[in-house]
This record gives sequence, C-alpha cells and structure tokens, in this order.
Amino acid sequence: MLEDLISLGFKMVWASVGLFWLWSARDVKRSSRTEPMLLQLAVYWTPLLLAFLLLGPSDWFQGGFLNERFIPKALWVKGLGLALAASGVVLACWSRHLLGRNWSSVVQLKQDHELIEAGPYRYIRHPIYTGLLLAFLGTALKVGDWRGLLAVAIVLASFWRKLGVEERWLSERFGHVYVAYQRRTKALVPGIL
Repeated sequence: MLEDLISLGFKMVWASVGLFWLWSARDVKRSSRTEPMLLQLAVYWTPLLLAFLLLGPSDWFQGGFLNERFIPKALWVKGLGLALAASGVVLACWSRHLLGRNWSSVVQLKQDHELIEAGPYRYIRHPIYTGLLLAFLGTALKVGDWRGLLAVAIVLASFWRKLGVEERWLSERFGHVYVAYQRRTKALVPGIL
C-alpha cells in the first residue's frame, strides 16, 4: 500500500515537471543566439532520453550488472528518494518561474536577455540543473540499481557541458557583471560546486 503511494508520488513528480515545462514554455522571448540543432540533440536530448530509459522497468536489464542493487531494497530508501525528487522538482520549477521569459530548454541567449539573481539564483547559478539532478538522484534511489546511478552520471555530464557553454555566453553578454556573479555563487551546490 505505502509502496504503491510512493510509486504514484514519483509519477506525479515527473508528470508535474513535464506539464509545468510545457505550460511555461509558451511565452518566452525570441532567441538571439542558439546552438545548432544537431549538437543539441547529441549532447542534451539523447543523454536525457538514455537516462530515462535507464530508469525504466528493471526487466529491461535482467541478468546484467546494471540491474544489481547499490542500496538496500527498503521502503525508507524509496521514501527518501521521493522526498529528494519532489524537492528537486520544486527547486527546478521555482527557478524556471523566476527565469520567466528568459528561459530556454537549450543553450540560448534571448533578445533583451536579463541576468536573474533572485531566489535560488542568489546562491547557485544553475538551480534548474540542481533541481533536476536531485529529481534524478531521488529516482535512482527508488530504482536502487546501478543503472540509476549511471543515469544520474549521464545527466550530470550533459548538464555540466551545457552550463559551461551557458556561462561562456553569459560572460560575453554581461561582461564584468557576470564575472562578479560567478565569484559570489557556485554553479550547482551552494558553497561547494
């Protein structure tokens, strides 16, 4: 019974972030600079799809190392995973809301792009990525197999590449203002990374 509620909770967490992303993408500024579509597909969309597939049904991975457990199969672990995933989605959605019309799903600069430093952006430069990584980590705990950690590593590598390009473009756009912002904040984890 409780395990079924936790599973439902995970479905609601991921459905809510998907629906919020679709709803909030309807009114964004036009882009002034963007990466080529083929590059976006290779370094952002394909890794995310692979990560979601790794978190799919365990029977896809029967008999392999990826289906072996890295953490005990316990209800408290799944509950902790749900708490992490839900917290991550709240952080990602709040951060997405604060970006407003400046947001993009891919690396872009918008016309009249603004530098947002409110809310979680006061402490980290990429709180959407932090939130989504927490959601993936929470889901990996629910899965409990090595494939879950591999999914998190793939998403982290993709986001790390993406934030590197974003930071370079934002430095070019905002100059010393962005460099000062980088000195005051960390990329993903306050005070650490």
